[in-house]
Amino acid sequence: MSVRVAIAGGNGRMGRTLIELVESSNDLFLSAVTLALDESVPQPSPAAAALYTHDIDEALARADVLIDFTTPATSAQHGVACAQAGVSWVVGTTGLDESQQAAVNAAAQKVAICQSANFSTGVNLMLRLVELASRASDSDTDLEVVEAHHRHKVDAPSGTALAIGKAMAAGRGVALDDHAVMTREGITGERVDGTIGFATIRGGDIVGDHTALFASEGERLEITHRAGTREAFARGACRAAAWLAGKPAGLYDMQDVLQLRE
Repeated sequence: MSVRVAIAGGNGRMGRTLIELVESSNDLFLSAVTLALDESVPQPSPAAAALYTHDIDEALARADVLIDFTTPATSAQHGVACAQAGVSWVVGTTGLDESQQAAVNAAAQKVAICQSANFSTGVNLMLRLVELASRASDSDTDLEVVEAHHRHKVDAPSGTALAIGKAMAAGRGVALDDHAVMTREGITGERVDGTIGFATIRGGDIVGDHTALFASEGERLEITHRAGTREAFARGACRAAAWLAGKPAGLYDMQDVLQLRE
């Protein structure tokens, strides 16, 4: 039996991509698409007009899983709604603050949730490689994360860049918050040993480029992922939705979906 999927934010770039992929899937069935209160059904619409709704509760009443790439505030509200409706939840929204993440964690006590900064299979393989490289590299190897996105992205560093930083920190056995350097300006002095630096680029229509840099005396290792379209993220989210259906309550991520846990 196909998994019934509701897509949040159907008028967004990711929402439209998800609609196309779910409707072409043999394992998933598109059951509802939500719109913001100030939005109307697009013309022409990528899905049947009857599937669109402004009411998240109405959408969840038709669904087994909600796929959500909206805004932090909206996703936090969706967490409450999914928990009440008993609907599993795929969360791709990034930039959540502490209270919004707390809403995700609370919902995970009642329903199965797959939350990931990036649903691309390639990126999740990259995270595993980054952790291994960080663990194996010498302590005097300098760690940096470089990321680039389109000019419309509103959060920085990207959620994927932060996930790469966390993978580096995990490999070193430290907490990212204690070692991250998010900005450099002016006379900064020499690089502090053990720090993890971040560099952010915003411009044009760049879908998403991420590089993990390991720099030491005499050699440099770079692990890079470049996304050419949003389909890579949407395909991963669809894969997560199919995997999540029927799972017990809890907070999962794409490392679980791809069975990359040690």
